[in-house]
Parts: sequence; C-alpha cells; structure tokens
Amino acid sequence: MAKATTIKIRLNSTADTGYFYVAKKNSRTMTEKMSKKKYDPIARKHVEFKEAKIK
Repeated sequence: MAKATTIKIRLNSTADTGYFYVAKKNSRTMTEKMSKKKYDPIARKHVEFKEAKIK
C-alpha cells in the first residue's frame, strides 16, 4: 500500500482556551508546520491556530 498524501492534523488555539479545529494537509507539498488565523468561540475573537498531531 502507498502512503496517503493527505493527513489529518489538529489546529490548537494559541489563546490557551483548549479549542481546536481538525484539518487535512497534503504532507508532500506542505512540509512545514501549518498555522492559520481562525475564530475561537471561547475567546470570542480571531486568533492564530498552530498545527499539532492528533493523539
């Protein structure tokens, strides 16, 4: 079997609220860690979300 090109990652909030998103990432084209600005409903504002592994 070939290795899958897309992997699931967890985007953790940098506001330390414990909120996270689950996203897909193409591991062959995006080798660096992913970070996005998204809405954190607990902090009630847009914050940076950084990539972590799903346990």
